[in-house]
Amino acid sequence: MMKRFFVFLLMQISLFSVAFSQELIVKSLKVSEGDISAQIQPRLDTNDRNCALIKVGLTLDDVQFDGNLMGKVEHKIGEYWVYMPQGNSMLRILHKDYTPLMINFFDYGLGKLQSGVTYVLTLEKPTNAVVQQKQTILDSASSVSSGDGVISIPLTNDIKIEMVKIEAGTFVMGATIDLQNLVNDQKPVHRVTLTNDYYIGRYEVTQSLWEVVMGNNPSFFKEGENYPVNFVTWIDCQEFINKLNSMTGRQFRLPTEAEWEYAARGGKKSRGYQYSGSNNISDVAWYGDNSGRALHPVGAKQANELGIYDMSGNVEEWCQDWYGPYSKSSQVNPIGASNGEYRVRRGGSCDSFSGWCCSSSRHYGHPNGRNSSGTGFRLVLSE
Repeated sequence: MMKRFFVFLLMQISLFSVAFSQELIVKSLKVSEGDISAQIQPRLDTNDRNCALIKVGLTLDDVQFDGNLMGKVEHKIGEYWVYMPQGNSMLRILHKDYTPLMINFFDYGLGKLQSGVTYVLTLEKPTNAVVQQKQTILDSASSVSSGDGVISIPLTNDIKIEMVKIEAGTFVMGATIDLQNLVNDQKPVHRVTLTNDYYIGRYEVTQSLWEVVMGNNPSFFKEGENYPVNFVTWIDCQEFINKLNSMTGRQFRLPTEAEWEYAARGGKKSRGYQYSGSNNISDVAWYGDNSGRALHPVGAKQANELGIYDMSGNVEEWCQDWYGPYSKSSQVNPIGASNGEYRVRRGGSCDSFSGWCCSSSRHYGHPNGRNSSGTGFRLVLSE
């Protein structure tokens, strides 16, 4: 009881602190016509192309910048020079006396940064100590429950993370008799008990969510904000999660393989479907035969028994576990092999045949390997 009181007190102090901190003001953001600084003082990206240069005008020391930066930020008199590769559109600005400020270049009619172009971002300090009503990064305590086992965690005023509660339970994992198109690595079947409730993402992580956190979009298929982020490695996912946890004060992570399959099968509400939510794959999945070999917006198909979308098809999803053979013995809260060369991927993609999209199907990839046909992920949050 005393521990809960102190946690509550700390949360209130945090909310009070955020509410009474101020935000820097964006006066203007535009292309600096006739300024060729990005070309005469260039910095190359990893593809040997000139970066864009953002000159941030601000008379304030110790400003920090977060995003897909190329090299060190240069602090000059009255401004900071920030180099970023072309194609990026997000820049986060941090200072100990102000709330974090996320700049989205699309909001100013500029779209994605262009190679060799110089931009000027002019910021101002607030002129008084009035509380700023707009809060770019919302406090980690501000989750909202819908009452149906779904919580919504706002990240910005426009972006939120929806998580579905999965009640603890026991299930049979692997090539059960109700599933088809099975291969040997799904055997032997074995009983798994998950002793703790947890939350899993209602949707795959989207490109807009990734951009808010990381300030870039690594996707091979850059289709739109509500499409799943793709072409990400397991290591990329860990970096994203670390930043997200720093922003929110939460403890997000990748699902274990057992948590992923239990949620895909429908948890305690499972009806024993072949795919996640139906025996008819086209009801619930974008896969090789109906996707046009292209990604689709998250949540466009039917949800499974728990209200989770796209656990079959669209993008394959990284899990936390090392890939390894199953054991026939019963397990409690398994976390996969103790070591290995590859990490587990699940669910199949828009380029997969139907068998790869069933709830027990297992795939794997090198932690630093990319898959252009579409590899993404979804988040888990322990209760």
